[in-house]
Amino acid sequence: MKYLIRSLKQFVYLAFVLGLILFVLVKANLVEADVSKMFVNGYDSLWQIALIIAVFAGIYPKLGYSSRSVRMYGSDEEIRPILLEVMENHGYRVEKDAEGTVTFIKRAPLSRFAKLWEDRVTFSRTVNGYSVEGITKDIVRIASALEYKLNLPGEDA
Repeated sequence: MKYLIRSLKQFVYLAFVLGLILFVLVKANLVEADVSKMFVNGYDSLWQIALIIAVFAGIYPKLGYSSRSVRMYGSDEEIRPILLEVMENHGYRVEKDAEGTVTFIKRAPLSRFAKLWEDRVTFSRTVNGYSVEGITKDIVRIASALEYKLNLPGEDA
């Protein structure tokens, strides 16, 4: 269900961006406002464009969201301050904190809007660290920052 919701959000987002681009082009008098003259196939182009947007929107959740394991050895009392610091530095705040699972969301409302409210990053405790789930781009940055912070030379983490 989550996949379908993400796909629908992405479809609306891409259609909005395309509409905005077309609006700017019409207002700048670079293209005529008539759809039959704007596109080669006229009105038939609208369903073709919608189909292309649907394909991209259908693929995006598979590529844009993932999970990754982060090796973090030590007790929760040792790791938690580092985890909170890294997440704070990346613009996140704690949303939920249950035993073994911590969920973060972006602090800034504009940033949440830009990510279509799909900005949640979830840390689930595993045997050798945490499993991190969220937007692929963000979790790669966060996982790298955590691994760097935990393995700083000369520090015992």
